Amino acid sequence: MNLALWIGAGILAVIALAGGAVKTSAPKEKLAASPGGEWTRDVGAGAVKALGALEILAAVGLVLPAATGVAPVLVPVTALCWVLLMAGAATVHGRRGEHRFAALNLAYLALAAFIAWGRLGPESFTG
Repeated sequence: MNLALWIGAGILAVIALAGGAVKTSAPKEKLAASPGGEWTRDVGAGAVKALGALEILAAVGLVLPAATGVAPVLVPVTALCWVLLMAGAATVHGRRGEHRFAALNLAYLALAAFIAWGRLGPESFTG
């Protein structure tokens, strides 16, 4: 179980880092022209960059606290925040009729919920 939680956190961290890097570095116009990025037309560039920064922080928070042993409780807290972020993303994509991306967000949400449950419960770092 511990291994599955580490793998899940690693996968989500890579996904969050990649998404965050793209959102913070690519121009909004380029994002809006890419599949799944059409939603950026409806928000300001600052909001896109802020979401990207949150994703980068999530990548760090899913792995670094446990890997260093410094405040490992931040791993499930970060996973819960990722659940909220993905619920919002799935809602936005669903309302836009982008059901494939909404389903992908829900898969990420489920993985984050599994990590939060596992790290708050049976495989807690404090136990």
